[in-house]
Amino acid sequence: MDPLRLAALALALLAVALLIVAGIVLMRIVAEQRSARTLAQALDRRAVQAAAASGGTAVSGGQKTAAATGFQGTLEHLANAGIRWLDTPFGRQIVAEEDRRLLEQCGFIDTRTRGLFLMSRIAGAVALPILVGLLAGAYVEGPRYVLYLIIALVAGFMLPKILLRRRAASRRRTVVDELPMLVDLLRLLQGVGLSLDQSLQVMVNDFRGVLPVLSSELEIAQRQFATGRTREQSFSRLASSYGNEDLRAIVRLLIQVDRHGGAVQEPLKQFGDRLRDARRAMLRERIGRLTVKMTGVMILTLLPALLIITAGPGVLAVTHSLASMHR
Repeated sequence: MDPLRLAALALALLAVALLIVAGIVLMRIVAEQRSARTLAQALDRRAVQAAAASGGTAVSGGQKTAAATGFQGTLEHLANAGIRWLDTPFGRQIVAEEDRRLLEQCGFIDTRTRGLFLMSRIAGAVALPILVGLLAGAYVEGPRYVLYLIIALVAGFMLPKILLRRRAASRRRTVVDELPMLVDLLRLLQGVGLSLDQSLQVMVNDFRGVLPVLSSELEIAQRQFATGRTREQSFSRLASSYGNEDLRAIVRLLIQVDRHGGAVQEPLKQFGDRLRDARRAMLRERIGRLTVKMTGVMILTLLPALLIITAGPGVLAVTHSLASMHR
């Protein structure tokens, strides 16, 4: 191999390494833009809700009829059909307890979303085999055609649950990230003299951008408390849905403060310090794993290019010397 080819190979490997680094940088930029867009959408929703609360009027019957038509009306019909099937043996098999828990972790606590989830699984199990049958009918015959239909049936039935599970896992990770901020805000609001109910309401109204998941969960708990449930009953779903021991500890502390009162600044401070220490340990672990992964990337991309550039001329010189000696 001549030096030009060696140099071209080295440059190609270097270009691959640069592309990988550029991809990582682009992913970070996209994540930051997504976070900013989410915050802007939350602020826009807050403004729309405030405007509707200040100047909203009763919706006329004609507007209700128009809103019920089209896509929204179809969704409502599907949701109503799913609700009717939820409590049947067929519905309990499709939307099991695990699925209901995943729906709660995603923030979907009403029966309407459960009905839509049931109908989405049925629709996926029907539509995907039909699509696969139409596409593969001209190319596949016999047992393979039946096998493809069975695979499409299972995939269409499981696809809504897979998407739901991914969303629930993302929200669980977000809850872990938001817990230290929640504790600090509680300590700050309690320290300025606000009651527990006022502190929770301030976090729901004013800190939805920094606590997107926990603020929505606190809003649900506040609505349930306003309808007559006790504080313990309204917080029970938040404590049990996400399977997080730190969140359960915070809920127990809030229930104790609501029931017995007392100063909570110092316990919240200690709890926040413990959460931050656990978060530092988790970040160190992530950094350690990332270092190992980047080492593998460097070995596969940068090291061959470096060896070719540094050792290539010497190897070529030795090869030419040996070839001249044989002559």
